[in-house]
Amino acid sequence: MTATRNDPDGHVRAEHYVQSLERGLAVIRAFTPEAPTMTLSDVARATGLTRAAARRFLLTLADLGYVRTDGRLFSLTPRVLELGYAYLSSAGLPEVVQPHLERLVAEVRESSSVSVLDGDDVVYVARVATSRIMAVSINVGTRFPAYATSMGRVLLAGRSPEELGAYLERLQMRRLTAHTLSSPARLRAELDRVRAQGWAIVDQELEEGLRSVAAPIRDREGRVVAAANVSTHASRTSIEDIRRDLLPPLLAATARIEADLEIAARSRGTGG
Repeated sequence: MTATRNDPDGHVRAEHYVQSLERGLAVIRAFTPEAPTMTLSDVARATGLTRAAARRFLLTLADLGYVRTDGRLFSLTPRVLELGYAYLSSAGLPEVVQPHLERLVAEVRESSSVSVLDGDDVVYVARVATSRIMAVSINVGTRFPAYATSMGRVLLAGRSPEELGAYLERLQMRRLTAHTLSSPARLRAELDRVRAQGWAIVDQELEEGLRSVAAPIRDREGRVVAAANVSTHASRTSIEDIRRDLLPPLLAATARIEADLEIAARSRGTGG
């Protein structure tokens, strides 16, 4: 059995647990799109660390090149992206999906993306854009709350009942637009529908004027590991247009992606 011990906060941890690593990662995660630049006090407050501890972690991260400071304000540097790219490179997902997204975008003439679930957010891991239809630019690494996105709903619908129940219990939903679902109960009902039909359409819930349709990407065991979407502007594409013109090519693209992921998995399994 794994040996355990209590950390200073009273949590039971495995003997191998390195709390300083946990706290260092908490400092990195404290920086968000809403708070890209913070003072020492801001970081301490966001992480629950003392000012002295927060200062040590920030200065260490600055020494390593992950944080920059002018002596008062702190912010992340682009080097932090290396942490995410390490995962993306090892997973191989972007390399597999990129040509399929390019083919899909050429066919439907709308932007397409692939994302994975990270905590309670979707994180974009691949994207091919045709025109900018959102106020916020989307790049690899962009995060959005899963509940308000078509890809997020596909990914959430693929979670186990226990995982989904825990998510809905802790979820605090914000009305991002007048169309955003506002209660976990309504979201659960929508996720049940998404699970049954195998795809999701979100109509202006993340941003006014933005509609999107998403479908799951499954691994060889049938688990939902990613999602792909096509996004469009409400002024030029109705919900019926999405079902008729965008959904079939999207489903065909995800089927091709799954076939290539199967080939890649077999290749890794045989050492090829």
